[in-house]
Amino acid sequence: MNLQGQTNLPKPAPRQFDPQVLAQEIVERLTYRIGKNAQAAKPHDWLHAVILSIRDRVIDRWITSTQKTYEEEGRRVYYLSLEFLIGRLMRDAASNMEMLDDMQAALASLGVDIDLIAELEPDAALGNGGLGRLAACLMESMATVDVPAYGYGIRYVNGMFRQEISDGWQVELPETWLAHGNPWEFERREASYEIGFGGRVDPAEGDSASPHQMQWRPAERVIATPYDTPIAGWRGKRVNTLRLWTAQPIDPILLDRFNAGDHLGALAESNRAEALARVLYPADSSPAGQELRLRQEYFFSSASLQDIVRRHLQYFGDITTLPDKAAIQLNDTHPAVAVAELVRLLLDDHGLDFDEAWDITRRTFSYTNHTLLPEALESWPVPLFERLLPRHMQIVYAINSRLLAEARRSGVLDDQGIGTISLIDEGGERRVRMGNLAFAGSHSINGVSALHTDLMKVTVFADLHKLYPARINNKTNGVTYRRWLMQCNPGLTGLIREAIGDGFMDDPEALRDLDRFAADSAFQDKFLAVKRANKGALSTLLRQRINARIDPGALFDIQIKRIHEYKRQLLNLIETVSLYDQIRSHPEKDWVPRVKLFGGKAAPSYHNAKLIIKLAGDVARTINHDPAVQGLLKVQFVPNYNVSMAEVMIPAADLSEQISTAGMEASGTGNMKFAVNGALTIGTLDGANVEMRDHVGEDNIVIFGLTAQQVNDRRAAGYAPRDVIDQSKELTQALNAIASGVFSPDDPDRYKGLIDGIWTNDWFMVAADFDSYSAAQRRVDALWKDQAIWAQKAIHNVARMGWFSSDRTIREYAADIWKIA
Repeated sequence: MNLQGQTNLPKPAPRQFDPQVLAQEIVERLTYRIGKNAQAAKPHDWLHAVILSIRDRVIDRWITSTQKTYEEEGRRVYYLSLEFLIGRLMRDAASNMEMLDDMQAALASLGVDIDLIAELEPDAALGNGGLGRLAACLMESMATVDVPAYGYGIRYVNGMFRQEISDGWQVELPETWLAHGNPWEFERREASYEIGFGGRVDPAEGDSASPHQMQWRPAERVIATPYDTPIAGWRGKRVNTLRLWTAQPIDPILLDRFNAGDHLGALAESNRAEALARVLYPADSSPAGQELRLRQEYFFSSASLQDIVRRHLQYFGDITTLPDKAAIQLNDTHPAVAVAELVRLLLDDHGLDFDEAWDITRRTFSYTNHTLLPEALESWPVPLFERLLPRHMQIVYAINSRLLAEARRSGVLDDQGIGTISLIDEGGERRVRMGNLAFAGSHSINGVSALHTDLMKVTVFADLHKLYPARINNKTNGVTYRRWLMQCNPGLTGLIREAIGDGFMDDPEALRDLDRFAADSAFQDKFLAVKRANKGALSTLLRQRINARIDPGALFDIQIKRIHEYKRQLLNLIETVSLYDQIRSHPEKDWVPRVKLFGGKAAPSYHNAKLIIKLAGDVARTINHDPAVQGLLKVQFVPNYNVSMAEVMIPAADLSEQISTAGMEASGTGNMKFAVNGALTIGTLDGANVEMRDHVGEDNIVIFGLTAQQVNDRRAAGYAPRDVIDQSKELTQALNAIASGVFSPDDPDRYKGLIDGIWTNDWFMVAADFDSYSAAQRRVDALWKDQAIWAQKAIHNVARMGWFSSDRTIREYAADIWKIA
């Protein structure tokens, strides 16, 4: 029976937020949804019942928000991202729906501690690092500032991986976050789509077929089925949708093979389909890994575009008005194949001619670039791309023909420049350049910090920028302070409210009012007491989980991010070894007690990154067991770093390590989270550190090292790291100690190759920046010794970070790129 359009159907009464009503509902859900009474319920049962009670109230706003969007007939944003690192949702949703206190009171009346059950909620394994966490922050902010939006991604069953440390080495294990279901999601079988791979392409049949229209006959098909998760904005103003795709085979089992005794072969198609949504970033060091990754990117891009086009036609009817009603944002280069897919849909399914299809595509798409690393811009071997996506290969060539012809007519590029902008890399193995495809197919290309955007124009997209000088713009990243201050640091939030009121909860830039308390000794004491409590909580957690004993009175120096050579965890470790040697040589000095904490995952095939994790463990074992430095220096690698761990580590940090090689970090958002939680930043002038310095003031951030221009100049001049190392006694000693096996007596040559790379190449300028970094760390020590000065600087950081809100970022996207009021 079709009930669409009926307005006289009964509507459920709005749900109340009273603790007594909530307590009654929770018990009802235990009984009728979970099948247990309160006496028999286990902690995970309580968690499930609480989530269902919160979810019901979110659904009310979700339905209202969706209906409002349809009625207004305005433009909707579609955010395509391979990662959404949303973390735990129970506390986030309850806080944004303004029912956290009531829920806590309801549970208390039932004898249940909300903090204990909240710890049982698994982190959604839908991302790896800053890219995915940014996507989550932007989704929440879109709902908060009332931008109607869908997020599109993949519903990874096992995500990146669960990291364990065995004998100091990273071990990758499956992340099983979906093992017991996900109460936040809703399967939408009615919105499933077929996704094809391989096969052949024939001319379209029929008298009305256009010359550009073709018929793709895939050799393989899978079904993409969506699961929807509601994303609530602050105060429940709007609830948007995160739609994640899972893959299923057309035939779950090949019965003829099964009955013939080939029981494993009978499941081959099922396994092949399910692999698409199994793991985030399959290792692409093998041809099979490359193929799976391209399959994943096309799978979710095609499903998302089919869904967007279907929804547009359902409500507006005319495919040519798509750019007026849909703004599709590509979050980095991973979904770039969507450009070719939309052209295919417009040509082959809707009969448009190529010029109109290309115009609609470029007016619909915009592209956020997150990296200047050439390997992260992605390119695929032409034979692989053509075998998997033969129709798209034709379209890429057609786009490229128009692009190069336009460039030739413009006269702004020479032959070399035209070769650089081509969608096909002809240098060696011919490859499809996905970054160029994303740029060519978008009307707006944005960087994520002022420095990164400026560098895009003169590095990876220099020639495309010459051809299209109006396309590149900047949208500096931000973070949502609802999660990264108000939820994860309630002690500091309460102190701020007591001092300046509640205005910052709706307008983060109102934090500036806190500046006037920076030199107030009474406020400083309260501020430092909150920080000490947060450090105590982290110390307790680490003791429980990994039996690490750390002193909350020490300076907590934290570097948590993806393990990569450009992020320079290695520089931090080398300086740690140098500090260790100095403490042992001069124990009589007034050393500042320091705890160095590291966290992050290395890509499974990234040898040097995994070696850096092992080095962190070896250095920690040596230093932590040396009685000569007891109480003065401690090192600890925290395994399986994720959003939930970040929510404990960031409020506890005194010092935030943002030490990437200048010119290589697009933005960084961890630096913003640390600063607003009262940590001082030690960092290079890289990414958003540049803008942070301008906002918090040069006196309240510790900057060191080469600038991006100086890095480029040194490389161009033939940088010789050996000359630099020979001039630094401390660096030489630390490198020799690591390379000779002082920290790896079981395998003295373990780090020889890693350290030799610094002597002979040092692409990431570890040696070049070492002395400056070491001197900056001693400045940090001097600041720490005067706790009043330290507190004053930390308070200034909190007060002046309001501009780095993801709400501001989204308002800029909405006004400048998406054209949404």
